[in-house]
Amino acid sequence: MPGRGEATTSANGLAASTHTSDHTENIVGGKKDSSVESFLKSVYDLAVKEGWEKAQDRNELVVKFKSPEELRKVLNIEVEDCPASHSDLLQDLKDVFTYSVKTGNPHFFNQLYAGIDPYGFAGQIVTDVLNTSIYTYEVAPVFVLIEQYLLKQFCEMVGYPDGTGTFPPGGSYCNMLGMNLARFHKFPDIKNKGLFSLPRMVAFASCGSHYSNKKNATLLGLGLDSLISVNTTSNGKMDPVDLEKRVLEAQEQGSVPFLVVATAGTTVLGAYDPLNQIADICEKYEMWMHVDGAWGGGALFSEKHRHLMDGLHRSDSVSLNPHKMLMAPLQCCMFVTKHPNTMKNCHTLHVPYLFQQDKTLYDASYDVGSKVLQCGRKVDAFKFWLMWKAHGRLGLSDRVEKAFENSRFLIDILQKTEGFKLVTDPECTNVCFWYLPKIMRDTDWNLRDEKFCRKLASVAPQIKERMTKKGSMLVGYQPVGNLPNFFRMVVINDKVTREDMEFVVQEIDLLGSDL
Repeated sequence: MPGRGEATTSANGLAASTHTSDHTENIVGGKKDSSVESFLKSVYDLAVKEGWEKAQDRNELVVKFKSPEELRKVLNIEVEDCPASHSDLLQDLKDVFTYSVKTGNPHFFNQLYAGIDPYGFAGQIVTDVLNTSIYTYEVAPVFVLIEQYLLKQFCEMVGYPDGTGTFPPGGSYCNMLGMNLARFHKFPDIKNKGLFSLPRMVAFASCGSHYSNKKNATLLGLGLDSLISVNTTSNGKMDPVDLEKRVLEAQEQGSVPFLVVATAGTTVLGAYDPLNQIADICEKYEMWMHVDGAWGGGALFSEKHRHLMDGLHRSDSVSLNPHKMLMAPLQCCMFVTKHPNTMKNCHTLHVPYLFQQDKTLYDASYDVGSKVLQCGRKVDAFKFWLMWKAHGRLGLSDRVEKAFENSRFLIDILQKTEGFKLVTDPECTNVCFWYLPKIMRDTDWNLRDEKFCRKLASVAPQIKERMTKKGSMLVGYQPVGNLPNFFRMVVINDKVTREDMEFVVQEIDLLGSDL
């Protein structure tokens, strides 16, 4: 007897397809091609209904939360020896949609990504079904040209007329590329001689910078002690005075400063480091300047807000994650450098089975994989290209500016509403604030009072637990330095309205007023 679906099991225990009279029809996973096509169409319809239409409905739950133990009981995670039927697979997919977080919901504010761009989604479908890797023109001709075009456009926006770059898998990877190129630029012999040929090298990043800089320091063999933390001002910006002080201290200790990682839109507070002042110091002490614009770099697309990144053209490399402020589907990241040959010189190896130099069909320089660290690489540029083409530069600018406008409206509400207090006046669309339950509102506000801070720190986790179980919205929280836990609202989604901003304040007050 057949097991689940349309398969039988052969004598050796392996799944075998059911015989049909039509020997010309292909069998895929024990099923006819025509049946597979029908299944794919059903999956697409399900994705549009559940992942597009319902996911954007603010009346739907952001998450139907269950604990790991509860979720294991309702999901059919196990795989079996025999193929599953299409009906079973569709039910499994429905369960995935039911219990997954709807990041496209206008009440999802938890991460530095949100919303669903339909054209980016469409682009991702195309690249997934074509299923190619973008390392040579030979296997990805259209996508190589599109990627090069987008990188050229981004270089022009940054101010790198002769720049080059790539689409890496994530902002952390972008920062690693910046650190690696900076080291090679300072000591090109490392490519052949390795770390033993180098003096002790040190890099600098603010205490508000992304944690990937620490991971990359360990990955590249520099060590955590060689990534020196620079103080920030009260609003979260890197302090240039402290930066120069630490550079001089490193030199006095015999170390070689080679890199400063500046941040355009810090992860928590959304601060933009003073790029021109940092560039002055980098030029003075001959250090590479990498700008982590993974989050706040989206401001470049807005004439109104691009001033936040004044001085960017003086940097040596910069990253941007279009999957954040610009709402491209995950993942979509760009890394560019103003030095046209550094990536190639740092990363290119002689690989005759892949990057043949004696091709006659086209110029071998179009085999873009030779200058990057990855071999297999998804085509992330295409979905962003389709988005950009569909919305135009003005459409992407409107998206960025709406996010800024919504965040400023939220700030106005918070300042007028009892029980809420801003952590800092934000530059980006991160809005950080404390909530005080009614019982704490008569208490003197004193962040030097340990007892008060302990009580304040306990508020956000309790409210987050309640909102997650209710599924009404998702907002993150965290401490920074000596500051106790506070909420970090991340405003991105262009479907978010002023009413949604009012809902956030009302919902937090509803969930926390009785604490």
